[in-house]
Amino acid sequence: MSAASESIEHLIAARGHDLGDLQVGRVLPAAARRMVGPFIFLDHIGPLTLPAPVPRTADVRPHPHIGLATVTYLFEGEITHRDSLGVEQVIRPGEVNWMTAGRGISHSERFDGLRTTGGPLHGLQAWVALPLEHEETEPAFEHHGRTELQTREADGVQIRLIAGAAFCLASPVRILSPLYYAHLELKAGATFALPADASERAVYAVTGTITIGGVPVEARSLAVLRAGAVPSLVAREACTVMLLGGEPVGHRYAWWNFVSSRRERIEQAKQDWSAGRIPLPPADAGEWIPLPDGA
Repeated sequence: MSAASESIEHLIAARGHDLGDLQVGRVLPAAARRMVGPFIFLDHIGPLTLPAPVPRTADVRPHPHIGLATVTYLFEGEITHRDSLGVEQVIRPGEVNWMTAGRGISHSERFDGLRTTGGPLHGLQAWVALPLEHEETEPAFEHHGRTELQTREADGVQIRLIAGAAFCLASPVRILSPLYYAHLELKAGATFALPADASERAVYAVTGTITIGGVPVEARSLAVLRAGAVPSLVAREACTVMLLGGEPVGHRYAWWNFVSSRRERIEQAKQDWSAGRIPLPPADAGEWIPLPDGA
């Protein structure tokens, strides 16, 4: 859907999408907008409660990526990440998992910490397309704890910078193109000025209703801002909001879990996964997700 506004170019509602036993809200890509800066994918996980015992069918089995970085960020719950570099890392709220796929990586996302007890799960996963000169970079992984991410608080707004440099903050996450990704908690009535600090910017309302330049933006909606617009974000109630932006990296093809500037590279990735040329996580190599039917 679109918003007739001087500040908002597109208003995009999350659509339900099934991931095995889990349903997520898919925000990007959308018909109205495929990318915001280098952000090419955004899924909203939950909020939900996983009943005990959590079945393994709820897990995301090992699967491959190329040409992107995955960014997992939780508000509630925990996920165990394992990848083909041999990394095993539990992700908890307020931490950031940044996995650079580059020329090829595989990983799984398991609910080992919730397996016997169940519990709440709420978070986001984003994909960042890599710039041309880094599409075939060596795969890498980094994890930063909650206390490693810079925050500031004033006038009813708390901001935590996940990646990039913005809002007088800087993140330790290594990025390969200009971007920022931030988590805001706003008290009812709080106001936050949205600077024109990137060519492309968007605001995602995770919970609660906000207004941007006077236009209501309800929970689970992404407002893509017009270039140069400097509106104020106002919280109608206590809200959780994500800010994302950056410089475009050019057209990208996306198929399943693969992103590339070249169609033929995606075809090669399909063959590589089917032939076992993309390794599996050493600690989670007993099963994997095959290529989708008809690939």
